[in-house]
Amino acid sequence: QVQLVESGGGSVQAGESLRLACTASLYVYRSYSLGWFRQAPGKEREGVASIDIYGSTRYANSAEGRFTISKDNAKNTLYLQMNSLKPEDTAMYYCAADPRSYSDIATMAQSLGSLYWGQGIQVTVSS
Repeated sequence: QVQLVESGGGSVQAGESLRLACTASLYVYRSYSLGWFRQAPGKEREGVASIDIYGSTRYANSAEGRFTISKDNAKNTLYLQMNSLKPEDTAMYYCAADPRSYSDIATMAQSLGSLYWGQGIQVTVSS
């Protein structure tokens, strides 16, 4: 059973930073591509960033230059460092695991039903 546990969300002012964390089992962490998605009220779930098992990363245009996805191998934990946050970043953020080792957010977005999901964590950015 794939379990993803997220932490680190909250409410911040525009321009501030947050770091999200997602802990997975060792097998998932080492064998699955991992990513972050978000969903704002009334909108579709969208990919934010992804990292495959070799550390290759991909970012949505909206995240490029402001967000950084990374992994801590000692803790089996995936991170999303979010800097220069904007009100439009307000959403529920979800950690995702893709059994394909070489996947990215574009590929993941085409098969949302085949991914494993965390419970979601709220990020609210006020102006």
